Amino acid sequence: MENLSTVMTRDQAIEQFEEFYLPIIEEIERSNGNGEDNPMRCEDWNNFTDYLCKEGLISDWQYENWSQPEHICG
Repeated sequence: MENLSTVMTRDQAIEQFEEFYLPIIEEIERSNGNGEDNPMRCEDWNNFTDYLCKEGLISDWQYENWSQPEHICG
């Protein structure tokens, strides 16, 4: 946990996900014509936080303890 002063917050991660990933997800959902795909959204959030952790942008603790955002994953 030595890097906690340099990692991004959960709110910052959510904001980044919403800005860069959610529009792509929404486009895929529109093209599929089935509405929100919550399993895909949750998997993409999990992949995103895994990436953040592996790159040292969030701590192991954050990765293991952050819940999936309700408004993204349904």
